[in-house]
Amino acid sequence: MNKLCAAIFYIFSSLVVQHQLYAQETTDENLDSLINSYLLDEVIITGKKDLVNKQSKVLSSIDDYLESNNAINMMKRGAYAAEPLLNGMASERSVITIDGMRIYGACTDKMDPITSYVEITNLSKANIQSGQSGSCHGGTIAGSIDLVRQHSTCDNSGFKGMLFSGLESNNFQKIVGTKLSYSGSKFFSDIDFTFRDANNYKAGGKEKIPYSQFTKYNLSTTQGWKINLRHSLTASVIYDRATDVGYPALPMDVSLAEAVISSLAYSFTNISPHIFNWDTKVYYNHVKHIMDDSKRPDVPIRMDMPGQTNTAGLYSMLQGSKDKHTWKANISGHFNKSFADMTMYPNNPGEKEMYMLTWPGVHTYYTGIFGEDKIRWNDNWNTVASIGTAMHYDAVKNDFGLNSLQIFYPELKQGKSRWLKNAGISSTYIKGILIQNFGLAYAERAPSVSEGYGFYLFNSFDRYDYVGNPFLKNEKSIELNLATTLVFSKFNIKGQINYFRIYDYIIGVPQKNLIPMTIGAEGVKTYQQFKNAHLFNAQLVMSYDLLDYLQLSGNVVYRLGKIEKQDLPQIQPLTYNAKLKFEKNDYLAEIQIEGAAKQSQYGQNFGESPAQKYTILNATLAKQFNISMQHQLIVKTGVENILDKNYSTFSDWNKIPRMGRNFFLNLIWRF
Repeated sequence: MNKLCAAIFYIFSSLVVQHQLYAQETTDENLDSLINSYLLDEVIITGKKDLVNKQSKVLSSIDDYLESNNAINMMKRGAYAAEPLLNGMASERSVITIDGMRIYGACTDKMDPITSYVEITNLSKANIQSGQSGSCHGGTIAGSIDLVRQHSTCDNSGFKGMLFSGLESNNFQKIVGTKLSYSGSKFFSDIDFTFRDANNYKAGGKEKIPYSQFTKYNLSTTQGWKINLRHSLTASVIYDRATDVGYPALPMDVSLAEAVISSLAYSFTNISPHIFNWDTKVYYNHVKHIMDDSKRPDVPIRMDMPGQTNTAGLYSMLQGSKDKHTWKANISGHFNKSFADMTMYPNNPGEKEMYMLTWPGVHTYYTGIFGEDKIRWNDNWNTVASIGTAMHYDAVKNDFGLNSLQIFYPELKQGKSRWLKNAGISSTYIKGILIQNFGLAYAERAPSVSEGYGFYLFNSFDRYDYVGNPFLKNEKSIELNLATTLVFSKFNIKGQINYFRIYDYIIGVPQKNLIPMTIGAEGVKTYQQFKNAHLFNAQLVMSYDLLDYLQLSGNVVYRLGKIEKQDLPQIQPLTYNAKLKFEKNDYLAEIQIEGAAKQSQYGQNFGESPAQKYTILNATLAKQFNISMQHQLIVKTGVENILDKNYSTFSDWNKIPRMGRNFFLNLIWRF
């Protein structure tokens, strides 16, 4: 079945269309927009004035917005802070930034992905770039996700605001918040606040999922100063705090996840006839994360596992154009400190506590340059070429941690330097309703902190303790992508394939001579490298305007991952989605069906069990009330998983069931 689906996808690979396009005429302006959009790979718009029309549930988490993109799956370990999987690869192989800023999570179990520190109400868009094209701010193989926050401009529009509230029935999630902004001729200021609180949710059939509660606060503020017509400054701070976060798929919960993210940016526009923008930003962020099991009954041994990261960095980007060339050049650098430890408290008070460093004070220094040139040869041909390089240096600064790792690696030195390279080229051909694209790229990445220096990190997925390997080589990838676009007046169809051949693939391998530290663990794995791995991604997306106000859309996605004839774990099976959308005047109604085939190819040798097939049904109804020119009320209500299906997907950690039937109500008041 899966091989047949892959073959069908290959046939459809010559029928590609942009995910965001609906019934556009093939004018030169629209075609140019199509090209630019494709070369950016994907842009998910979230924060514009027509927010009511962007997603079924306006006040949903950022996870749901990102998962609407076919390149992204969200690895869920509970109801809060899912980990983005880009192009079928875990977050170690991607770069995730907020407004271009590098941020390192502080949890050894990935409970605090970078996406968890932004709220949907202060997000403008998510720039999603596939493979090597995402190397602007760091070494990546899967690609990059840049969360771009919304802010005002100095347009002298005065005060504006928004109040919002939401309620969900399944886990009794309460959402309240506000967004206020002021814009003058020389100064603007934005501030927004969001509060979320949720109880344990229920899976289909009223199955209660314990330890799935959470409470979250997010405060964001941005101020901008227009020095003159060409120079401006922008200062920004995000404070995000989550408490009492349960993770039902893991053996531990989180008592605190906290981040402070700050930046100061300078912009210089219209520098010369050929340089139209120069943006420079300095930033600093601190992330703190505390895992504990104090609310879990009957654990073999109590543990506290705090972690923290500190990152300081900068980037400076020039953008310009001359003749047929539109180019950008970026230089970036950052410094990070990652530290995590673990204290184990025996149930017998007469026994001594045990202590070890799980991230042994790893310092990372990164400096990189990246350039991209878009060449428009004529009205039919475009080429984009990019190249980058970086120096990556890791050092273990804690002597106790260094000595611990030297038990396994006696020749380990304090520091290790790496040279990372990347290059890519893609070409686009336009003819009438057709847009054809072909791309080839090469990229490298350095091992993550856990892969290189982790010390007895327990993985509840395969129930092994993991030990890092500081002698790992750079992981390398060659990417091939193929796409064709057909755009009709009322009908669009998209089919796309990309293929990654990854060399020196990093994955955990059991070591029979090592004894696990965690009670109940199957054994110990150290990170090793296989000669190569293969990842194939394919998608088919269609939309058809039945009427001016009625649209039918759908997509099918399939992935395949292999390593030495073994199936890689956590690879998406055949998945489908279809939506019928009615939109007229200020009314919006949607009905959606989504599901997946049974996961017939899965990483059995890596502790994975197959995900079963499922189909769920969702419905939404919305209305915008225009009280006056300055005041609007948006009401959006709906029900998810109407049939109360009990199901889990391939990306649900340890097959934890997803939420059952859930009624929601979102209210937004703009003034």
